[in-house]
Amino acid sequence: MPTRSSMTISESETSPLLKNGGYSGHRSSSLTRRVVNFMRGEDEPSWAESFNFFIFGTWFNILLVFIPLSFISHIMDWDAGLIFFFSLMAIVPLAKLLGEATEQLTVKLGENMSGLINASFGNAVEVIIGIAALLNGQLLIVQTSMLGSILSNLLLVLGCSFLAGGLCHKEGVFNSAGAQAAASLKTHPKLFISPASHTDEPNSEETVPRMGTAAAVVALLSVTVVTAFCAEYLVSSTEETAVRYSIPKPFIGVILLPIAGNAADHVTAIWMAMKNKYELTISICVGSSIQIACFVVPLLVIVGWIVDQPLTLHFHNFETIVLFVSVFLVNILIMDGKSNYMEGLLFLTLYLIIALAFWAT
Repeated sequence: MPTRSSMTISESETSPLLKNGGYSGHRSSSLTRRVVNFMRGEDEPSWAESFNFFIFGTWFNILLVFIPLSFISHIMDWDAGLIFFFSLMAIVPLAKLLGEATEQLTVKLGENMSGLINASFGNAVEVIIGIAALLNGQLLIVQTSMLGSILSNLLLVLGCSFLAGGLCHKEGVFNSAGAQAAASLKTHPKLFISPASHTDEPNSEETVPRMGTAAAVVALLSVTVVTAFCAEYLVSSTEETAVRYSIPKPFIGVILLPIAGNAADHVTAIWMAMKNKYELTISICVGSSIQIACFVVPLLVIVGWIVDQPLTLHFHNFETIVLFVSVFLVNILIMDGKSNYMEGLLFLTLYLIIALAFWAT
């Protein structure tokens, strides 16, 4: 017969060290419950409400009809010009959806995660088009499209915004210090307070949660995949389109691709200027340009090195001069913290001259 002490030792040796006793049922059920709660999106819009807003929330989505046309034209090997046009038009609503999904995803996240996601996906279309062009060996398209994105934001979008705002209001007023920084919105909000405002908050609108977090993640990933396919079709048809229709490739990279990729931001910036919210307009235009110059271009250089494509930061003299003149003009005109329709016309005139110059190259 075993003694009482041996029974005690035996029980202590086989007893679990932790309260749960190594039984993973509770932990797995807890993890499952968390996953289920995340997918359900408690206290958030339902999946049906989320995708109803995502698909039918803006008139921009009428252009989604070009997505199947882009796929069909590529699969059935239609004319390169049609493939290029359908893919270019398909990217317009996709860029809008990417921005919407990113914005909805950051509603419930903290400032650090929101900033990281916005930095990663804020110019996702440019990154996707650039990578697709790199994989196809279209180095000229990569460089000119990055340059064109900066020029499009600084001259075309800002020019249209100042022109539209000047027609609605005689003069727009904004904080010149914040306009020249165009970043640090969360850390230095006083830089974005308009002098005409008597509040202590920056002149911005709080994003209303219209999608659940899980639905926003699914939407963001889905749109990114579709955008990658459309960008691939677009870039692969560029060479033949340029030759067949006598369109200079620099003109395609500097003018056509950035206009399609930034169309959604164009509308938002112009609308904010018409509502006399110039801080948001300048944050969209100048902030996006800074992000492309400091993040997207170096990223594509690294990607080019990985895929054995000799992409460098060596731009031609004409392209460098064009960028310098554009940045210099924008900085001079926003330095006084005021805008009018004439400044908008100056931006648009310079952009038109640049477009004609690249058409003639």
